[in-house]
Amino acid sequence: MRGVGRGAGSGVAAGAGGAARAGVGVRVVRRVSASRGFARVAPHVIPALDRGVHRLTRGRRMLSTAMLPGLVLTSTGARSGLPRRTPLACMPEDGAGGGAGAARSWILVGSNFGRPGHPAWTHNLLAQPRVTISWRGTDVTVTAVLLEGEERAAVWAAALAFWPPYAAYQRRISREIRLFRLTEWPSGR
Repeated sequence: MRGVGRGAGSGVAAGAGGAARAGVGVRVVRRVSASRGFARVAPHVIPALDRGVHRLTRGRRMLSTAMLPGLVLTSTGARSGLPRRTPLACMPEDGAGGGAGAARSWILVGSNFGRPGHPAWTHNLLAQPRVTISWRGTDVTVTAVLLEGEERAAVWAAALAFWPPYAAYQRRISREIRLFRLTEWPSGR
């Protein structure tokens, strides 16, 4: 299993969302984002803003990346079969598998802002795990794997250290939040 943690040599890259020594602004955003009011409004506002900024910057930025790393997931709709573009926060991992040629990977947390149902994009990944992401202005083909068991538990602990509001989201709902690892698809396949 890949290492996931927060220190030197850990599997999860340090990022703006890390729990260590968070500034006042980050602490305020964490508190607000864990609220029920935020969960009602954010799903309608944040993705629309992120899509707009992503288009304007030709894929290099999203508004929400001021707080957390983010990507745009392009999946195939599980029911419709149509392409679906979804801006999402992500937790980048250090080179999966180690070594100079290690694949890049990202963790996606299907929190749905602590709302009851699984987000649609998680159903899409389960139905069609080979997808494309836009990461820092570059399109990357990846394969998604739903994490389970001990591997999920380790990544969940890292996700809580990375962005503590995930714990508030999980407390509000009865479903288990889905975690996916996206691993870069080797070019030439």
